[in-house]
Amino acid sequence: MVKIRLRRTGAKKRPNYRVVVADERAPRDGAFIEIIGYYNPLTDPPTIVIEKDRAIAWLGKGAKPTETMARLLSKVGILQEFKSGVPEKESSVKAEVESVEIQESPPETEEKE
Repeated sequence: MVKIRLRRTGAKKRPNYRVVVADERAPRDGAFIEIIGYYNPLTDPPTIVIEKDRAIAWLGKGAKPTETMARLLSKVGILQEFKSGVPEKESSVKAEVESVEIQESPPETEEKE
């Protein structure tokens, strides 16, 4: 199962966290799939930066946030938006359709030597 969780960085007694998407079997600071933000609890107020579109996309794919991440996602408003918003599958299809450009191929010419 894929989880959205915190990955600790920073020096001893000076924690700083990256918000990552990782397999639940991977160690806390081990392999991850994608970094989607960061969290610094030492600033006043704590700094929380999360890419909303990536977080909603991973939640739509079935990623489960840990308890701490669920609290942080709620604080930023991402979890509420995911629960009440349009399902991600529909919006991603819509985004793909808007970004597709049809290019005509140039007419093929035969070169004779």
